[in-house]
Amino acid sequence: MKIVVTGGAGFIGSATVRHLLRATPHHVVVVDALTYAGSLDTLDEVRADSRFTFERVDICDADGVQRVFTQHRPDAVMHLAAESHVDRSIGGPMVFVKTNVLGTAILLETSRRYWYDLEADARKRFRFLHVSTDEVFGSLGPNDRFTETSRYDPSSPYAATKAGSDHLARSWHRTFGLPVIVSNTCNNFGPYQFPEKFIPTLIVKALRGERLPIYGTGEHIRDWLFVDDHAEALVTLLTRGVPGETYNVGANAERTNRDVAEAVCAHLDALQPTSPYSPHRQLIAFVEDRPGHDRRYALDASKVARDLGWSARHGFEDALGRTVQWYCEKRLWWERILTDTYRGERQGLVPTDG
Repeated sequence: MKIVVTGGAGFIGSATVRHLLRATPHHVVVVDALTYAGSLDTLDEVRADSRFTFERVDICDADGVQRVFTQHRPDAVMHLAAESHVDRSIGGPMVFVKTNVLGTAILLETSRRYWYDLEADARKRFRFLHVSTDEVFGSLGPNDRFTETSRYDPSSPYAATKAGSDHLARSWHRTFGLPVIVSNTCNNFGPYQFPEKFIPTLIVKALRGERLPIYGTGEHIRDWLFVDDHAEALVTLLTRGVPGETYNVGANAERTNRDVAEAVCAHLDALQPTSPYSPHRQLIAFVEDRPGHDRRYALDASKVARDLGWSARHGFEDALGRTVQWYCEKRLWWERILTDTYRGERQGLVPTDG
């Protein structure tokens, strides 16, 4: 099977590509615009593989996307390309609308036209996996979990654009018959995550002796999933999922932001006992909350376990320890980013005119 992976040089996308080329016989065509958070460094492990091809194409470029389909003749699409940082969506929402909504529509429509022209057997095999987030559901109460039929109620521009892309994906299935599968996942973490996200921010700032900013009182709750588990889940959905269905992908690993920060600090204390910043929890500092900050997310992932036999392999603490160790060992990787691309400044501030 030849698979187009959009956003394949990003965090979750690159983990998925590495999994595909390590553990499956599939060929992979990575489509990525290499914006600030994308890098071919994430694919160093597989770039020499004869089954790997890279195309630097923005999904908003309809002609470029069409060329990829015409040239590579894929059997499936895994759509992970997106602007994904909530805080950045507050400061600059329009790029999120463009990439997440318009880009998804272009990809769906190109896939539809391509799929229509396939021969019968190839049409039957073709799949389009649209990868989304639990943030489309909005904030959750203290006891329930989001299911595949939960009402959409997005709070941030990021979540709203992902909700829009989910609706587009389902409509292309219901209206045109395109064999679309939708997944919604929780907060991912692991190697190669861009340093603006919560867990790598904590690790990197702690290693530099900087304060560890926690929004509000630190009581916001997220469900956490190790990125390698998510990659395995996505391949399972692509190869065994049912078109027209939605699947929640989660790990049943809820933690408050304060708990996560303290766990990161504990791992750093163990890995770097002679650090001048140990105990690292002394670096934790609570800062002004961001606008529209949802209180809790948690996914009910029983459907994918029941129907497809997938469940997360890694426990939170073990995966977090591996992640902290990776950032300790790959200091040159994230230091280059902090020098060239992102200086660690706070995002998520409401822009003011003038």
